[in-house]
Amino acid sequence: MNYQNRDPLADIGYISISEDISERIGNFTINPDIMLPIQFPPGAESISTENITWEAIISAMLRLLAYRPDHEHADYFRDFIQAVKPDIKDELTEAGILKAENKDFDLAIEIFMALEGLFTDCVTTKLNLALIYEDRACQYEKLEKAKLSDKYLELASNTYRRALNSEPSNPRVLYNLAHFHLRRNNFDKARQFFESFLKNSNDPEKLKEARKIVGKINRSGLLDSLFKEAFDNIKTGKEEEGIKKISIFIDKYKDVWNAWFLLGWGYRRLGMYSEGKEAFKKALKLHEPLPDTLNELAICLMELGELDESFKKLQDALKMEPENTKVISNIGIVLLKMGKEDDAERYFKIVLEIDKEDKLAQKYLDMIHR
Repeated sequence: MNYQNRDPLADIGYISISEDISERIGNFTINPDIMLPIQFPPGAESISTENITWEAIISAMLRLLAYRPDHEHADYFRDFIQAVKPDIKDELTEAGILKAENKDFDLAIEIFMALEGLFTDCVTTKLNLALIYEDRACQYEKLEKAKLSDKYLELASNTYRRALNSEPSNPRVLYNLAHFHLRRNNFDKARQFFESFLKNSNDPEKLKEARKIVGKINRSGLLDSLFKEAFDNIKTGKEEEGIKKISIFIDKYKDVWNAWFLLGWGYRRLGMYSEGKEAFKKALKLHEPLPDTLNELAICLMELGELDESFKKLQDALKMEPENTKVISNIGIVLLKMGKEDDAERYFKIVLEIDKEDKLAQKYLDMIHR
């Protein structure tokens, strides 16, 4: 259920239990002086006795721990839940991961928020929650909803920060944080956390990867402020200013593929598809093909009428990321431009199977059906 637009605790009420109940569950004793939360039916002010179950009470406690982890009886609720359901951590973790894999991000987020409220010091739970926030941000980015994407990136950043505060030297936290900043093109922060990771990890493969990335950042000029400024300009709709800055950067560092990608991205957003095409082709010469580069090049090729070549690039991208909805949608659009409506429809339906909220795919499906 999506609680973005209403109070997620609106349906939570409280019930009292008889004072003569003093049931023990293992080492835990129920305290009749503490009223127990339970979810009431929408709009109801009371609840029938047949709907009062331990499952309903625990569900309400979890909701409270998700949204009000500082509740006055939070510690009692934590002890209660773990006494009644000692395997709840594994059960909820498995359920949350499954929901995230099925792109049901809102429910996955709520599950891991509850888990964090229940197991306040668990770093793994925080990392899982942060990754799901990132996935949600990515989904909104594909839908071109920049404010919502930024909101979930900020939530991810705050969650990583809580994990770091819990265990400042934990290699998994440092590694994930480094990659978080790397994905955001914040190379200074990425290098900082990779260097901390190098001091605290004994994983040979990841250590090798971290050294390689740090070396590349140091050699490539990615710490140059021009790159970050250009990225921020283009991302916020100041493409012309960003193109000027990244062009100056390229004059200094001609072999940085990220810079050519950024240049192409700026051109593509301005509708300068010929210039974008050449920039993306240069990026591909300097670095092995990546789905985003292939997808961006394919958009330029499509707009220039080079449909066969665009289709090939998108197919190459899809082989690397079979569930990339942005790529699948673009394949559908290219097929439409080729006049292959039946094939295009199939691809748009695949997008909606993966992400039921994808409005672009739904728009094209509606257009085909009309």
